[in-house]
Amino acid sequence: QVQLVESGGGLVQAGGSLRLSCAASGRTFSGYTMGWFRQAPGKEREFVAALSWNDISTNYADSVKGRFTISRDNNKVTLYLQMNSLKPEDTAVYYCAARKYGNSWFVYDYWGQGTQVTVSS
Repeated sequence: QVQLVESGGGLVQAGGSLRLSCAASGRTFSGYTMGWFRQAPGKEREFVAALSWNDISTNYADSVKGRFTISRDNNKVTLYLQMNSLKPEDTAVYYCAARKYGNSWFVYDYWGQGTQVTVSS
């Protein structure tokens, strides 16, 4: 079982930046494909970004390309989502997700509890 804990959410003005973090309890992310998703009020959860298990590839939703960057630290204990040029429509609860040697950007076995991001206009 992999327990994921997100942090770094908060309230920011439009145009500002936030960096979300995701840590796994008691283990590293080595060999895990990792993803970020978000869910806004009244909407379905949507894909935001993902990083392949071997750190070779990334994928981003069109809505965040050029503004968000997914990465993990060299020790593979923390996943990040750097969010720049934030817009009010980025307001949502953000979730990290993981799957061992995952070969899909959209299918994950483990999910965190989420962290709220609110962007004011």
